[in-house]
Amino acid sequence: MAKKDNRAGKAGKALKVTAENKCGLCVGAKCCQYITLHIDTPRSMADFDTLLWQVSHRHIQFYKDCDGWFMLVVDSPCEHLTGSGQCGIYAARPVICRSYSNDECEFDSDAEEGFELFFPDHASLDDYCRKRFKKWDKRFKKLLGKAGG
Repeated sequence: MAKKDNRAGKAGKALKVTAENKCGLCVGAKCCQYITLHIDTPRSMADFDTLLWQVSHRHIQFYKDCDGWFMLVVDSPCEHLTGSGQCGIYAARPVICRSYSNDECEFDSDAEEGFELFFPDHASLDDYCRKRFKKWDKRFKKLLGKAGG
């Protein structure tokens, strides 16, 4: 479904946003500001403890999408974006870029709207783990043995 954009076209009318012109209207090349990687669904305290370590690093986030996939997000813009937000290697861009569909993208709505769970930082994931695992604070003894490190 095409969405109306309030920017005026050449004739002063609102532009009709389509898949063909959407990328040209996008400010900041939103889809080229990060990468996502599918990860195995975390289940155990050890799995979540590893995620907690990872999300403690800059530019790392996690989410669970509405289809149940867990994804690692690395906030890092593509190095080939030009100052105007265009692809500097468009003719030689990778296959994943060529096959990307903008049918449902961040131009239409924020990606977070489709997340079942979102962990942008250590605190949010730690909060979730405390609710999910009754013995979250005792995981050190369980994971490291009786010494508790």
